[in-house]
Amino acid sequence: MVAGSITHECAVAVSAERLWKAAFAGDAAALDRACAGLVDSVEVEGDGAPGSVTTMRLNPAAGVGVAAVFRNRLVSRDAAARVVRTEVLEGGPVSAQLRTQVAEVALEDAGEGACVARVTVEYERLDGAPLAPEDQARLAQGYLGLIKKVEAYLVANPGEFA
Repeated sequence: MVAGSITHECAVAVSAERLWKAAFAGDAAALDRACAGLVDSVEVEGDGAPGSVTTMRLNPAAGVGVAAVFRNRLVSRDAAARVVRTEVLEGGPVSAQLRTQVAEVALEDAGEGACVARVTVEYERLDGAPLAPEDQARLAQGYLGLIKKVEAYLVANPGEFA
């Protein structure tokens, strides 16, 4: 089996604290609200601690072009460092090629009202072949697209999660 890792970063025009509260602090209702139009619902099985499973159902009209349901198991959440690790259980055409997929999102402050989101995905292919560069990019874009959706919501609603 081939194990791989990809890392992508993106600049975000809101503080790490606000982005964390809206998307990664474990509040399903907040994520649902921040992703209105893209996500139909976010449900959490468990108490939100490691081991809890989150199911996110995408809105078919959002034009995402990938699986309508994504399921992740929380591996760890460090609110002080603003780092979350999840194991993907279901979702997306690239994920269907993988035996394992663990994603880490880390938020770092980058000046007043801005941050950098770093997404690292560690994976193992089912067939032992390397993951194609375009599939690596699609995998990373799934995570970054969600972050950008939350960013747009927070920019449009500056009082939210302040």
